[in-house]
Amino acid sequence: MSTPTVYDVAEQSGVSIATVSRVYRNPDSVRASTRERVLAAGRELGYVPSGSARGLASRTTGVLGLYFPDIHDAVAESVPTADDTELMLYSDQVIRGMERSARQHGYALLIAAAHAERASEQLAEVAGRVDGLALLAQTGIASEDLEVISRRLPVVMLAGDRDADHDHIEVANFDGQLELTRHLIADHRLRRLAFIGGPSDSPDGEARFRGFQAAHLEAGLPLPQQPDVRGDLTQDAGCRAVKGLLDLPGQHPQGLVLANDQMAVGALHALASHGISVPGDMAVTGFDGIPLSRVVRPALTTVRQPMGRLGQEAVELLVARIADRQRVSVARVLPVTLMRRASCGCATQ
Repeated sequence: MSTPTVYDVAEQSGVSIATVSRVYRNPDSVRASTRERVLAAGRELGYVPSGSARGLASRTTGVLGLYFPDIHDAVAESVPTADDTELMLYSDQVIRGMERSARQHGYALLIAAAHAERASEQLAEVAGRVDGLALLAQTGIASEDLEVISRRLPVVMLAGDRDADHDHIEVANFDGQLELTRHLIADHRLRRLAFIGGPSDSPDGEARFRGFQAAHLEAGLPLPQQPDVRGDLTQDAGCRAVKGLLDLPGQHPQGLVLANDQMAVGALHALASHGISVPGDMAVTGFDGIPLSRVVRPALTTVRQPMGRLGQEAVELLVARIADRQRVSVARVLPVTLMRRASCGCATQ
């Protein structure tokens, strides 16, 4: 028995092959009654859409890509949570938002975690399989590799440095950290704050540190010249940073301001192991608003960024760029929200 084709489905359901294609690629664009008739015919015939055949005909893949950093977090299993599903990290939320939006536009989503030693090779592999590509935090990609890829297909940058040649989406990192640090200084009367930053080549982390500095300037406090400690944005890095600070001579800080939630959760774990009460002895804050920040104890004061919306906006820009490669590049800054919770001494929001 021959393999059923799109022509067989079109004939049996009494529609055009274009309608059959829309049903399988972008079902919301077809009336429900027609969609059900086509799907019923497809099920009866045993039809499975051929992505490769469609790509040969249209020179498209029907797939969008997301390339993001692979950050292994070894301490996650040691931190108690109410439910393992709460261990959703930053990139997971971006992926979820992008996948939902891609599906609404009739695209599948291909995701790939970047490994430093194979970044160029992996990027080329992903780019060869998609119609548009989102790069999260630039993932250590060489500028020459990015230039080659962007000549071939639409690219949108999520977070990281703004590039006038590409569509770019970021969140208000400086403003969010400024508001959070103001809160610690003005509302909780904290004067000795330590900033635990990310890698020095992280534009988002550096913008957050500048917000931390600006709050000190406003309050007339000594200006921190650089983060007290840096880490790789994992919970393990937060643990190690706190242990290093506690080993230093002199007064301990009154509060720890960490560049992201994962490190902040690691800091909570380290402080508890040293018998230091949070927020009684020391306040702790993070940045991102991942679900884990709500379920640790004490609940983490943080700046919540719209991670899912980052993914949604990436799809919108890629779809628009696919339709018009000559459109002017777009830069968007998404707002953030301060979440006052128990780890700084506030009631949990």
